[in-house]
Amino acid sequence: MALLMAYAYFVEPARLVINQYEMRVKGWNPDFDGFRVAVVSDTHAGSNGADLDKLRLMVEKVNEQNVDAVFLLGDYISRTADGSGGFRVEPSEAVSAISGLYAKHGVYVVLGNHDQAYAAASLTTEFERVGYRVLDGELAEVKLNNGAKLRILGLQDHTTIGIWKNYSGNAKKLLADTDGTGDLIVLQHSPDIVPIITGELLISNDLKIMFAGHTHGGQVWLPIVGPPVTPSMFGQKFAAGHVRDSGIDVFVTTGIGTSILPFRFLVPPEIAVVTIRSGVS
Repeated sequence: MALLMAYAYFVEPARLVINQYEMRVKGWNPDFDGFRVAVVSDTHAGSNGADLDKLRLMVEKVNEQNVDAVFLLGDYISRTADGSGGFRVEPSEAVSAISGLYAKHGVYVVLGNHDQAYAAASLTTEFERVGYRVLDGELAEVKLNNGAKLRILGLQDHTTIGIWKNYSGNAKKLLADTDGTGDLIVLQHSPDIVPIITGELLISNDLKIMFAGHTHGGQVWLPIVGPPVTPSMFGQKFAAGHVRDSGIDVFVTTGIGTSILPFRFLVPPEIAVVTIRSGVS
């Protein structure tokens, strides 16, 4: 047991793996077949295994993948455990460590629950300083030379939801002027908003994919049992990877840093590189 605990504390959090995924999406515009995105979440700068050198390495590894877009999905900071209310790494330093990311069609950012609660304004300023597009309730478009469009909507963190119908309605307003002009990807920190943007509250008929983080894959995965604890109201359903649910494709990355407990076991820090394909296998 001591050896397993030592591995979970010293070894696995310090790793960084690049996981390649292929996601076949029903109705996906063939013009964007093969569109590749790097998905990174929960860097939690200063947490166990997520020092500034690790985050700079993450930037190098992402850039080596030569993707079409990079999605940063929140929780960039980590607070100290001494009750002082401070940060292990200041927001400006955390953002500087993950600056320098490059993708053909841009780097897009949403904030997480830790960010929203403690450093939303400063993080937004810092990300804009390094040239990243912060989509905290905003819409961006990717346009190809042939005129084909892909829309990317970043929604505010799930802790800001309040009344479900209002949250969904606000998203619809953001999309109203562009509805029907291109497939839609939603970026959100937590996968738990799926029922708020689908079904009776569907924000757009063009919604195809949602990318999220937040769960850390449970940080610990046990054979047969799976992740004993997953920070989601849906339990293990959206713990990690690709899930088809409520008529859309949902992808959840396991993240980079650690939160609450400083352990990872069989859930190594990942850079998820997702290739989006047209059609369903």
